[in-house]
Amino acid sequence: MFRQERVVIDAVRPQLDCGKFFIKRVVGETVEVSADILPDGHDVMQAEVLYKHQSEKRWQAVRMKPLENDRYRAAFAVEKQGFYQYKIQGWVDYALNWQHGIEAKIRDGQHVKSELLDGIQYLEHLTKDAGKADREYASELISVFGDEARYEQAAKEATSARLHELFLEHPQRRFANATDPLEVYVDRKKAAFSTWYEFFPRSASETPGKHGTFRDCERLLPRIAEMGFDTIYFPPIHPIGEKNRKGKNNATNAKEGDCGVPWAIGSRHGGHREIHPELGNEEDFRRLIRKAGDHGLEIAMDVAFQAAPDHPYITDHPEWFRKRPDGTMQYAENPPKKYQDIVNFYFENPDFKSLWKELLEVTLQWVGFGVKIFRVDNPHTKPYFFWNWLIAEVKKKHPDVLFLAEAFSRPRVMQQLAKQGFSQSYTYFTWREHKQELIDYMIELTQSEMREYYRPNFWPNTPDINPQHLQNAGESIHLIRYGLAATLSGNIGIYGPVFEYMVNAPLPGKEEYLDCEKYEIRHWDWNARNKITHLIGKVNGIRRAHPALQQTNNIYFCGLENPQMLAYYKWDDARTDELIIVISLDQFGSQSGFVRIPYEAMEPGAGGPMEVIDLMTQTSYRWDREWNYAELHPGLPFHIFQIRR
Repeated sequence: MFRQERVVIDAVRPQLDCGKFFIKRVVGETVEVSADILPDGHDVMQAEVLYKHQSEKRWQAVRMKPLENDRYRAAFAVEKQGFYQYKIQGWVDYALNWQHGIEAKIRDGQHVKSELLDGIQYLEHLTKDAGKADREYASELISVFGDEARYEQAAKEATSARLHELFLEHPQRRFANATDPLEVYVDRKKAAFSTWYEFFPRSASETPGKHGTFRDCERLLPRIAEMGFDTIYFPPIHPIGEKNRKGKNNATNAKEGDCGVPWAIGSRHGGHREIHPELGNEEDFRRLIRKAGDHGLEIAMDVAFQAAPDHPYITDHPEWFRKRPDGTMQYAENPPKKYQDIVNFYFENPDFKSLWKELLEVTLQWVGFGVKIFRVDNPHTKPYFFWNWLIAEVKKKHPDVLFLAEAFSRPRVMQQLAKQGFSQSYTYFTWREHKQELIDYMIELTQSEMREYYRPNFWPNTPDINPQHLQNAGESIHLIRYGLAATLSGNIGIYGPVFEYMVNAPLPGKEEYLDCEKYEIRHWDWNARNKITHLIGKVNGIRRAHPALQQTNNIYFCGLENPQMLAYYKWDDARTDELIIVISLDQFGSQSGFVRIPYEAMEPGAGGPMEVIDLMTQTSYRWDREWNYAELHPGLPFHIFQIRR
């Protein structure tokens, strides 16, 4: 192919898998674009980032600035939800190249009459493209450049800053070439900053042993909102299977009165489109969503695309399920675990399109109820491309809808789900305990390519996971784990009452809860308050007030030579909010050390004394040296310092 192009554009960042997947942002964030850009020869080159929202026809442009070694960079802000496209365009700038050359010759004392005449062609472009005053200026220069008697004036104007700026503002872009467009998807801000509280609505009753209802949940809304949460997550609310129902503590045979596992969906009362009758009816659920909204809360539903053995789908669509050679239904397994109360959809069946469409319609039905957040159970056990399709179809008409991938799996699997479109993702934070592994994990999330598409959601515990460090543990480790989650990640969540009340006895030898709420109704004293509930509310209030904690990627770890203490600097994009968090990892004893202020990570010129205010206690300190003393004890194992200079 013959192409008159003078510029090579290479190694464009950010992009995922050569543009196969889109990167992600939320409204108000920026996209910083960089590339290696090389002209042939020694000519002056210009480049710009072009970008536009999917609703726009015209590209907007921002000029790129040189970094080093032929690397260039520019950034643009995304202000609307939906897809943006961006690309890089580069060209040899003949006008600036002319001006650069004539400047060098004039400094060398050369006579540049011929060069001045050559420059008239670039002035003629300005007479057509610039504003009125600048057009008149360019026209005057054409006369000056062609008049030998005005040579001194011409030489002076040829090298003037005004002419240089006009050439920059009005490039000709001759033989410009551009990269193929890349995409960024922009979500609402809650995709990057959310605070989840999980509880089982069937355990919301004030009466011990009585099945809770959506009306009972209404009573809890003010309490959860006062603690600073913005998202309530319910396990599945659909009818629970009666065939092969599990009993308490995952007993294979349920006893009379056992309520079963909410993730075993479907019974004679209906399936994924229906509500478990003991929770209430559709109007009760709609009312709960409205009431939650009055308190600044959203209800997140669980998407669990699997069925109990008595789900209506099995009768109506037997082709959607797989049978074993002996004719019996293949129930779910994760050897050695067995889930006799659940059968999986057979996504490889010949009629898979009808299955996909049904599951999309199920999701859209609940969106119609007002649900805008879905926590997706075990998405890695379904085809990746199914999720890519379903999420894209939902967001075409409902861009506010967010999807959290509950996948504790291999790293590449979790990353692939995020690339396919999930808005947020579960993480390995639950098992990261020690200083260096926490640092390494945060660096992986925030300084690798993952920062462009993987939005972590840090959960200290879940109904499925009772991590060893929380088993039979006391108050301090709960505070440490919540403090870490809340200040490291923009998105966090807890399995609420169990965490608050430290109900953490394990099944012997397992990271599971004894008397787990998945298998039975629990009764909680929802009126109880303790130090954990108070400090969670305090931390959540700080998160809401400080943009530095409403994102994940802007983090820099500070020097602190005590292995039982961790310190990090966090800031918002505008640098209007700067914090240093110091946290003890020791639940049993006091720890102290000297924290180094990371001047190199702050804005140029940062240095000298500063005031830091501990937002937990409102105590003020003066830090007037590079290394400053900090001490923590198990009763309050972290400082959240706001920097004031």
